[in-house]
Amino acid sequence: MLSQFIFRILQKGQRNKGELGRLLDSVGLNKKQLVCPLFVKDHAKEGCKIASMPDVSVVPLEETTTQILELINLGISSIIVFGVPTERDAVGSNASDQNGIVQKTVRKLKMEFGNALNIITDVCLCHYNLSGHCGLLASQNDLIDNDSTVRALCEVAVTHAQAGADVVSPSSMMDGQVSSIRTSLDDHGYDKIKILSVSAKHFSSLYSPFRSLAFSEQIRDYKSLDKSSYQVPYTNRGESVREIENDIREGADMVIVKPAMLYLDVISMIKEKLRFPIAAQNVSGEYAMIKSAAANNWINEEEWKVTSICAMKRAGADSIISYFCKDIAAILNC
Repeated sequence: MLSQFIFRILQKGQRNKGELGRLLDSVGLNKKQLVCPLFVKDHAKEGCKIASMPDVSVVPLEETTTQILELINLGISSIIVFGVPTERDAVGSNASDQNGIVQKTVRKLKMEFGNALNIITDVCLCHYNLSGHCGLLASQNDLIDNDSTVRALCEVAVTHAQAGADVVSPSSMMDGQVSSIRTSLDDHGYDKIKILSVSAKHFSSLYSPFRSLAFSEQIRDYKSLDKSSYQVPYTNRGESVREIENDIREGADMVIVKPAMLYLDVISMIKEKLRFPIAAQNVSGEYAMIKSAAANNWINEEEWKVTSICAMKRAGADSIISYFCKDIAAILNC
């Protein structure tokens, strides 16, 4: 069979971990540039695996210490925290609750690990409102109310900073969100908190595995969510660049391009044109594709996850957010 033939070719050329580590070294990747996602579920007694994302789990607050110790032992010192609340409402009020799951997680981990851990927090409303959209819906229609969403995002960012976050990462793709968050942080005395803006969040079905963990229990039709009105179209690189330039002008300290693998041209262009710090986000669908193909023996997982991370770094990414972080760090340690 063709798939078996392809697999034999890949196996024949398979590299050992030491050789893979040298490949990562050759593009200048080090463990300090890796950012590992952490999903924390509120009011949970035990962790649960994510069927669509093999080897990735949602953990309760009590298990976060163990998770971070594993990362630090591997040499990873940066995480991005995503909250998975058990309750939603129309305005996503839990997102800015001082006792929300992200706020509790940040306080706990900062108390335990201090400056040894760089904590980034996702600032969005999709996990917390009833619609699953990244913004709040206007009461009279199903359109996103940009201004009310931005006000809510500012409140969320300030509570994350109050809890001890080092970096806030607005990902709702609302107009003016970066400048408004910067002003709110400064007004509350958090002028040292950095903003890692998801500036080029492209409309894509590659977020589906992530949405399955965030939405499946409470939003039945999450697969049909259409976020194209505020996410960047995949057909227009110029719009991606404009979104990034706008966020830089508004005060972003670093920008994110996602999904990463399909938008390496955007990463490369931004790095060459603007010389600005940029992070590549290796999203859930990209991760799931490699995992599922490897599970079917169609590709060699070790080689392909290294290939994908190398490509992001080679394109110009300064940091990489990936579900493969632990695997990549282990390879670099060999």
